[in-house]
Amino acid sequence: MNDDLKITDRTFEFAVRIVRLCQYLEKQNKVYRTLANQLLRSGTSIGANTEEAQAGQSKADFIAKMSIARKESRETLYWLKLLKATNLVDENMIMEIIKESDELVRILTAIVKSAQKNKNHEK
Repeated sequence: MNDDLKITDRTFEFAVRIVRLCQYLEKQNKVYRTLANQLLRSGTSIGANTEEAQAGQSKADFIAKMSIARKESRETLYWLKLLKATNLVDENMIMEIIKESDELVRILTAIVKSAQKNKNHEK
């Protein structure tokens, strides 16, 4: 993915990839479908919360929404790693999305830390 994309664009593109992966998983057996539901919920929530954060009513609201996005990105990374570790999805098919998920965790962590630091300096 392009590092120059805004976080909202990047998380939206990530959600599109998650939806496509879940469409594939839904065609499989019950275990796949159960994991797909978990992954779909957390993977699409990242972008929804970063979008909501942009319209935050305060710095605290922004931090809260971005913190939720970070939490959801960590959960998504967990589900992706689980799919890989259990060989439910071919490693070649999932490695790029795992890499992007890990990068989103790092980016969102940096955003939250920076916003918290800036908020504390405003006091």
